[in-house]
Amino acid sequence: MTQPSQPTPLPDWQGIIDRFYPAGTRLRDIFMTHSRSVADLALELAKVNNLPLDPDLIEAAAMLHDIGIFLTHAPSIACTGSEPYIRHGILGAALLREAGAGEMMARVAELHTGSGLTSAEITQQKLPLPARDYLPSSLLEKLICYADKFYSKSGDMKRKNFDRVRGALAAKSSSAAERFDSLAGIFGRPANT
Repeated sequence: MTQPSQPTPLPDWQGIIDRFYPAGTRLRDIFMTHSRSVADLALELAKVNNLPLDPDLIEAAAMLHDIGIFLTHAPSIACTGSEPYIRHGILGAALLREAGAGEMMARVAELHTGSGLTSAEITQQKLPLPARDYLPSSLLEKLICYADKFYSKSGDMKRKNFDRVRGALAAKSSSAAERFDSLAGIFGRPANT
């Protein structure tokens, strides 16, 4: 007789953040402001759309999606690592796996960049990533990827306008804009955009 499957326990997302982002630093302030904004939008979209996702799961995934940025070189947002910024998703996924946060959290980190990336885009743009598809597939992965597009980690960090977000993605590739449109079709336009 098989036991019913138990839900995956949520990671201690605050403990993981505290481990890599020391209190009182500019980088932590940027990280926390951005992650909290993404979490709040993801929770708002989940509620408006009556998504079958646990709010605590959404919050954990949103708070951890950018955990790898400190390993990258992005001085404008206080990241003093050596890796190219585009790698923060795969770096964060590795950190989350090592921290025991679970594969679900690691995948959210790994797949949220842009509106997802294809192997062809990585090759065409000569991006410093292993050439494979990084496309969100689960509802949670798609939700965090979408919510993340509306917030920058620089400037005023306020919610961006929908058309501005789509335009920036379209400037990179028509495929990126099409993937964003697909996400918008699931989650709708956030309020005040």
